[in-house]
Amino acid sequence: MIRAPWSSGSSEEESRAYLQTRLTVLYKLMFWCFVVLIGFLLAVYNLHEDLEPGLQPWIYAVFGTGLGVMAYIWRGKLLRKQLSFETLNRIDTFYAVSAAIAIGICAVLSYDKRQAAYTCAIYSCFSVLTRALVVPSTGRRTAIVTTLASIPMAVAAVILPFINEWPPGKDVSGPALVVGFLQIEVVAILLAAAGSEIIYGLRQKVTAAQQLGQYTLGRKIGSGGMGVVYLAHHDLLRRPTAIKLLHPDRVGHDNMQRFEREVRHMSQLTHPNTVAVFDYGRSFEGTFYYAMEYLDGIDLHNLITKHGKQPAERVRQIMIQVCGALHEAHVRGISHRDIKPANIILCERGAMPDVAKVVDFGLAKELAKESGASTQVVVGTPAFVAPEAVTDPNSVGPAADLYALGCVGYFLLTGKKLFTGNTAVDICIQHVTKPPTPPSQVTDATVPRALEDIIMMCLAKQPSGRPASANDLADQLRAAGPFTDWDESRALAWWREFKPQDIADTTAQSTATITVDVGDRIGDKAA
Repeated sequence: MIRAPWSSGSSEEESRAYLQTRLTVLYKLMFWCFVVLIGFLLAVYNLHEDLEPGLQPWIYAVFGTGLGVMAYIWRGKLLRKQLSFETLNRIDTFYAVSAAIAIGICAVLSYDKRQAAYTCAIYSCFSVLTRALVVPSTGRRTAIVTTLASIPMAVAAVILPFINEWPPGKDVSGPALVVGFLQIEVVAILLAAAGSEIIYGLRQKVTAAQQLGQYTLGRKIGSGGMGVVYLAHHDLLRRPTAIKLLHPDRVGHDNMQRFEREVRHMSQLTHPNTVAVFDYGRSFEGTFYYAMEYLDGIDLHNLITKHGKQPAERVRQIMIQVCGALHEAHVRGISHRDIKPANIILCERGAMPDVAKVVDFGLAKELAKESGASTQVVVGTPAFVAPEAVTDPNSVGPAADLYALGCVGYFLLTGKKLFTGNTAVDICIQHVTKPPTPPSQVTDATVPRALEDIIMMCLAKQPSGRPASANDLADQLRAAGPFTDWDESRALAWWREFKPQDIADTTAQSTATITVDVGDRIGDKAA
């Protein structure tokens, strides 16, 4: 299994996300606990006015301020932003210390009612013990944080006996009060630290038992609409691996079925230009994942973004390789439905440059099993979606992948997308209604006529006007070249200059695929 996020060996992002989740729970829990406490005090003092401290309005003011700050951190920070480890640790410490300060102030303000001061001491213990149970922390850190949190109550215990209005009594003397408060605080520190150490240790042991012989996550290298991708390694084989996890907020029956379908499709495909899937399953926490080969290259979207439009011969070779991957998928009754630059990775394999790998079959369609009425929902990426995916989604098949590949070739040659617009719907409508402008008319680079004709054939509005199959398209591309603007020596030279930081800078690029609900707007716009 993948290491649980609280483990010291898990990915940094998983650990950070887990800590933020637990702090969110802590702030939410304690916010409502303090609300309940205030409600309880209001009810008690309404029934027994003689028990109410003289400065109770000030106590309510302190509680109200504290609740406002907690609500801001909980709702305004923890739930809305991705916070760093340093910020989360500061929020953790702030909770413990600020809660203790507020409770200590209330204890002093309750100087004329001894029972109120004792209640404050008890609530201070509840506060630090709850933190120890909820927030993942080592015993050492918990001891430090709870010691800091005990200082305000210790100060309150010292101040109370010296206040002139402290009511005399034989039950508890001033020194006894101080010693008693300190004893309670010390016990709370020891219990909290011991509890954190035991819970933290048990979590690590369970994680280690589940993780042995499986995958350990490293840095995050990509994200998309369905999941997050991490660089990982197998603990026995030690080979670099890419692990894709389903987004926690995307968990649901339909999404889980779609994610598992992606794995099934990819695991069936063995073409050298399709990314290889090694393994899949569920993590210890129930998160679905699959392991695939790690591609230390650059996707075509970032290739254009960083290096500009590409030579015609390089484009031709890339398209031929993608055709090979698509041909195998189509023969097996699978269409990709999301061919786009971000889903094609260019890398080196076995000292061979410019090896194209097709990834992300998350939108794949099992052709033989598709049935039902049109949902009028466009599935795919608007800039690379076929016209029939807009007008009749149930008719989408292999020809839609060839259209998308034509859009990719157009993008590589010109550095520009086939159609652009203010909204996704506008772009989809252009795919249906607007004739494409030939690549040679939108770029100052030389575009061979044979390659342009093939790309324009792929961009035909009707599937029947496109190449008969991916294999047929590959044959046409082979017959069109080679061109003289790219060869193996140039490819090798390019890869020698390709910097490792290019990988780090570009692989985190989101490759999200969106779903656009167009309804009847296509017909209205087309009319």
